[in-house]
Amino acid sequence: MKYCRNSHSVYLLHFHLILVVKYRRKVIDDIISDALKSIFGKVGNSYGIKIEEWNHDIDHIHVLFQGTTKADFCKFIDSYKSCSSRIIKESYLKIKESLWKFYFWSPSYCLITTGGASIETIKKYIESQGENDE
Repeated sequence: MKYCRNSHSVYLLHFHLILVVKYRRKVIDDIISDALKSIFGKVGNSYGIKIEEWNHDIDHIHVLFQGTTKADFCKFIDSYKSCSSRIIKESYLKIKESLWKFYFWSPSYCLITTGGASIETIKKYIESQGENDE
């Protein structure tokens, strides 16, 4: 989909983001995931980023999101990681037992353009994450 504004072309892009908890600690449950998703939405609004699909496993999250070519994705991800780390560690004291230092997230992340895969294929993949944990 293409948007035009002030005669400059702005394109809508889709990305698959994977963020991993520092030390791969197993701290993400449904409640933490919902809080992380809410923070993602709030920070994303400032960057013109919208969640398409969200899922989590016990030590990482998967997000399919869309944004325009005007968005600074690296700055957004850094902002989200910083903000969510602070809020989660302040709001959920049990996290401090597993992650005693400042950071919640691993310093690295995986950001993949959706490329040739259809959005539906990526959504199904993200929906299936965490299903086979025993």
